[in-house]
Amino acid sequence: MNRTSIYAGIFVAIAAVLGAVLSPYDTGLLTQMLIYGIFAMSLDLLLGYTGMPSLGHAAYFGLSGYAAAILTLKLGWGFALAAPAGLLVAVVAAALFHLLALRTAHSYYLMITLAFSQVLWSVAVSWTELTGGDNGLPGVKRPDLGAWLPWSFATTRGFFYFVLIIFVVAAFALYIFVKSPFGYALRGIRDNEMRMRALGYNVWAYKFTVAMVSAFFAGLAGELYMYLNSFISPSSLSVTVSAQVLMMILVGSVGTLFGPVLGAGIFVLLQYVLSTYTDRWLFVIGLIYVGVALYAPEGAFGLIRDRMRTKRSARP
Repeated sequence: MNRTSIYAGIFVAIAAVLGAVLSPYDTGLLTQMLIYGIFAMSLDLLLGYTGMPSLGHAAYFGLSGYAAAILTLKLGWGFALAAPAGLLVAVVAAALFHLLALRTAHSYYLMITLAFSQVLWSVAVSWTELTGGDNGLPGVKRPDLGAWLPWSFATTRGFFYFVLIIFVVAAFALYIFVKSPFGYALRGIRDNEMRMRALGYNVWAYKFTVAMVSAFFAGLAGELYMYLNSFISPSSLSVTVSAQVLMMILVGSVGTLFGPVLGAGIFVLLQYVLSTYTDRWLFVIGLIYVGVALYAPEGAFGLIRDRMRTKRSARP
């Protein structure tokens, strides 16, 4: 058993214990950290492992949540149908979008992802009959999975443990994905795309596939976030959410998969603490990000990892 497995096990055990002893409000914050952790890992597939920076990743986060909410509230679909359909909508949207987006590269790809997210945001704001406009879609109830689980999914604590299970499965799946030959090919594309083409790799196919995988997990996080709040609004599609998840990755550590989880936890905790003192908490977090970029360019996870390596090498 390697160190990563040990640390992951400790993290899950601590989270499970905290979920049992914290107040419902604090348990909700912990749930939000896990959801944003999935979201941040999904973007890290693009940015950290493939070198595809995106400022529109909230498109899949919000689109999946909207799809599940609309199917539930407007058409009366149950959770077993609405949730998978929402994920399918996010993946199909990513596939259609990347048929065009992958014709661009680097800064142009960054800008076109931003444009895609903003188009979806404007649709959500203006199509009030379907999306509720600025008021969003409230009243999406968490389904009762009592027949499948030994606790009620509808309670704050029960939903936390459900999200924790989903988080563990998602993190394990993503870890296997990035450690596979496919994942190492993505690193090669990130480091030297032209050389990978010369070696015979179909770079377009690799990028297209990872974009859909990333959209799936972003959509998963979006649906969990929607069920957490029993509400979805255009803000879930906004550039602010895309910038926040990008900041989580950069603060945590790019290209480490579990660094973004740490960054998500830091971001949610800082948001909770700072918002109690000032309405300009995003400005303060921005200053913190500047400090991290200057003094810990590899992020918090990279800083912790380097210090642990230094201590191990200093041992006699």
